[in-house]
Amino acid sequence: MSWIKTIPPEAATDALAEQYKRLASGDGQVDRVLQIHSLRPHTLEAHMGLYKASPHHPANTLPEWLLECIGIFVSRLNRCDYCDLHHSAGLARLLKDEQRMHELDQALSEALPGAPFSAAEQVMLEYVRQLTLDPAGVQRQQVERMREAGYSDGQILEVNQAAAYFAYVNRCVLGLGVDIEGEALGMSPASSVDINHWQHR
Repeated sequence: MSWIKTIPPEAATDALAEQYKRLASGDGQVDRVLQIHSLRPHTLEAHMGLYKASPHHPANTLPEWLLECIGIFVSRLNRCDYCDLHHSAGLARLLKDEQRMHELDQALSEALPGAPFSAAEQVMLEYVRQLTLDPAGVQRQQVERMREAGYSDGQILEVNQAAAYFAYVNRCVLGLGVDIEGEALGMSPASSVDINHWQHR
């Protein structure tokens, strides 16, 4: 499961039980990446706020599939199999196109993804790589290159926030030994959790 104690859904009470109820997938699973917060439920609330506000907010203008690709790429760079497997499964469900999924999966396994990503998307993924592996080395011109490739400043912020979110969650998982064994993959709470309800309950 993990290297620290967690409270499973069947043992949760009070506010944690309510949080788990809102976050459970259709078959009742609460992913271990969420259960890892159970001893400090306020961190679970913060995690879900980030999750809903960065890669899964309806106000984003970049396509959801591309934001998921950022997450998979960051997770592979960080060697976080848990997040890679979950979000690869989620991307496959989202695309519903086995050939395209295979092509994207192959590209995301490269040091710097090429086709089928467009030239503009490759520029963006180069920034994501730099931000993930050497954040202090990011240069202004990398942001300017994304702008020149057609990304608005708001979209550049979306890229930055998605990459930063996955760096955060990779470290939660890797730093606490979260195990994926036996867990159903890609059962994201994204479609079942209302961000406004979550933040303002």
